[in-house]
Amino acid sequence: MSEAVYHILAALLESPLHGYGIIKRAGELSGGRVRLAVGTLYGALDRMAGDGLVAVDREETVAGRPRRYFRITDAGRQAVAEEALRMERAAALVRKRAGSPGPAAVHPGTAPA
Repeated sequence: MSEAVYHILAALLESPLHGYGIIKRAGELSGGRVRLAVGTLYGALDRMAGDGLVAVDREETVAGRPRRYFRITDAGRQAVAEEALRMERAAALVRKRAGSPGPAAVHPGTAPA
């Protein structure tokens, strides 16, 4: 799963969002790493809808422009949760091999070694 798809799905975990809301939330969740262009977002949403990961929740018109809200499906929730677990396991493996402490070993106000 690409970082963009992961953050799009993560953005939809709390509630349905329209395109700009997804772009903004994915950027926030990624710490600014994921910067989605509108065309990229809607292409990804179309693919994810085809894969059953997201669905159109509703459509409305705002200032004469159509706005589609998307929601994550149960399959999307499962896919993003599995990806999060995969990333956690991969990070733990790297930390173990590098001799680095895990996140729980880092105390607030101190920098990791």
